[in-house]
Amino acid sequence: MTAASRRLFLQIASASGASLGAGAAAAATPARPVLTPRRLRPGDTVGLVSPANATYEQEPITIAIESLRALGFQVKEGRHLRARRGQFGGTDTQRAEDLNAMFADDSVAGIFALTGGSGCTRIVDRLDYANIRRHPKFFGGFSDITCLLNAIQQQTGLVTFHGPVASSEWNPYSVANFRALVMDGQAALLRNPVDSTPAGLVPTEHRITTLRPGKATGRLVGGNLTVLAALAGSRYWPDFRGAILFLEDINEFIYRVDRTLSTLRLAGALDALAGVVLGQFTNCEPGDGYGTLTLDEVFEDYFGGLGVPVYRGAQFGHVKLKLTLPVGARVEMDADAGTLRCLAPVVSAA
Repeated sequence: MTAASRRLFLQIASASGASLGAGAAAAATPARPVLTPRRLRPGDTVGLVSPANATYEQEPITIAIESLRALGFQVKEGRHLRARRGQFGGTDTQRAEDLNAMFADDSVAGIFALTGGSGCTRIVDRLDYANIRRHPKFFGGFSDITCLLNAIQQQTGLVTFHGPVASSEWNPYSVANFRALVMDGQAALLRNPVDSTPAGLVPTEHRITTLRPGKATGRLVGGNLTVLAALAGSRYWPDFRGAILFLEDINEFIYRVDRTLSTLRLAGALDALAGVVLGQFTNCEPGDGYGTLTLDEVFEDYFGGLGVPVYRGAQFGHVKLKLTLPVGARVEMDADAGTLRCLAPVVSAA
């Protein structure tokens, strides 16, 4: 499909409400009206839950709590925050109960995941989405939390936040981006750090690569590639029509990245995107065997022919310096500049 025909296709589908792609038609439910959580303020109480992995040592939990307090919040621990079953932060029932309880608790202004890991797909069908819709509030994290961020947004319309978990390194860059969106309520410009004094002739860190130039607007959808693909075919699968897809991953051989992108393509997720933003694919290497495609080649194969803007290298994923990205909010991407701009505040003042 050419770029011109794709634009026409999107216009016709938008006017008629038609589904795009067999997989998308079968799985995605229509997007709900967008709900924005109240902005977080110093002095607010935030809930701390562990919906994925257990944290085996006490010090990371202590540091996470101290970090949230340093941001100005009071912290309320989930009842099962320190529980463990296998690698998980408690049983499926316990982890879901903690998240449901925090959304229902009117004394809690927002909710942070303690860490990522695995297991959120085990509890995504145990969340009380009607309760979440009645009590919209900030919920943030990344990695395996991708499952819950997209499911909550899809089922309730609530803007969720792909950003640091409580146990992340809250460095000045990560804090500034978080504050701008979630606490100050800015319609922020999201961009990589600017290296004004490179050690060599040109900057070598935090570089942006433009795969396809141009600008586009749409809802942000995405997160960790492997976790997002695990939702395919379920009622928690996002609606990708007219969306800006953002993706990252870690510790996956390139052939696995390729296979997982095939899942998105076969499920119809790539059929009618407005644009693509690729973050950090940390430690995604060739592995053993006869050789492999490069990530450059894989990304070109899947995104090069979509006829939409695409850029790579955005500062989100399994890295220390993290952007906070509002899942479900409308943004404008500029693939030449390597930026995302929120079209309106993504939190409410009330």
